[in-house]
Amino acid sequence: MKLAFLIYRYFPHGGLQRDFLRIAEACLSRGHEVRVYTLRWEGDCPEGLDVRIVPVRAFSRHRLYPRFSRWVQQALEREGVDAVVGFNRMPGLDIYYAADPCFLEKARQDRGAYYRHTPRYRHFRDWEEAVFGAHSRTQILLLSELQRSQYLSHYPRAQQRMWMLPPGLDPSRLPRADAAARRQAFRQQFGLRDDDLAIVQVGSGFRVKGVDRSLKAIASLPEALRQRVQYFVVGQGKSRPFEKLAQRLYLGRQTRFTGARDDVMDFLLGCDLMLHPAYSESGGYVLLEGVVTGLPVLTTASCGFASHVLEAGAGEVCNQPFRQPELDQRLRSMLERLPTAPWSENGRRYGRTAALYDLPGAAADAIEEIASRCMVIEMERDE
Repeated sequence: MKLAFLIYRYFPHGGLQRDFLRIAEACLSRGHEVRVYTLRWEGDCPEGLDVRIVPVRAFSRHRLYPRFSRWVQQALEREGVDAVVGFNRMPGLDIYYAADPCFLEKARQDRGAYYRHTPRYRHFRDWEEAVFGAHSRTQILLLSELQRSQYLSHYPRAQQRMWMLPPGLDPSRLPRADAAARRQAFRQQFGLRDDDLAIVQVGSGFRVKGVDRSLKAIASLPEALRQRVQYFVVGQGKSRPFEKLAQRLYLGRQTRFTGARDDVMDFLLGCDLMLHPAYSESGGYVLLEGVVTGLPVLTTASCGFASHVLEAGAGEVCNQPFRQPELDQRLRSMLERLPTAPWSENGRRYGRTAALYDLPGAAADAIEEIASRCMVIEMERDE
């Protein structure tokens, strides 16, 4: 089959981007042709992947993305494919891989009424409607039940077009025999003492990941406990506002923004707790990565994969709607209970038994089935 994969931007450290690449590689391994249309590509390109940079520009995303879509549609009219797979919401898709949370749900919860009168809101509302609306025929691949329920609350007629996928955790995240040595090396590298409590937060886009919530929770700790904390933020994002917040909360010396890194596994092995109080997260692979490496996790119910933290018994989850005092209390309690709680062993056991690694193959199966249907429909039209 000839498949077109559409993604606005590829870079190696994003969760959506990792899923995109692994699904593309799964399709390539089955003998399919995969042609990628993107605005920007960073990092290596797998052999056999046909990447095409779309040469359009604009000063705002709600102007840029329609130009991207028009250019791609014209290209596809010249060089047809059997199915169009989108990793961002846009018109004209046969299949949408839904890594993003529901836009209407986020706009209602996180934005004021004024936002609904902006061009940006109208663009993203209309493009979500193009995928999930009653007149759409796009098939939708979903990551979590939380995500499914949010979309259905706004688009109930989309239910028949939804496919649930299993998680797609990378098996390389499972701890190996050298885990203890890597932990020791990490703590030496960053000058951590034996009684220091290293907290890590991983993810690009610091605002939506709740870095402000994390800083406030750490600042609320009793003085003796707070002085032992070293807080690492790993990922891409605009760190300056949060660095200023850390300074105002007297956490400047204890907070380190490391940028995007290839050695995330060393942070998972070397730290004592993962903090991830995201405002919104469709899945949250980093939660699963923390769980299976034995790193206790504290997160929010707004993350799709938070259910795995509870199922594994590998940490705690703050309720919805979010309340900062609850996060503060849970963080203090977890730090105090780290020496005796079974979270680490529970998580490692869960990683050995749960079906957490099947997403690329399951997505490729779904794409093949949907593409076959598209080809049949196209042949019937031609007749």
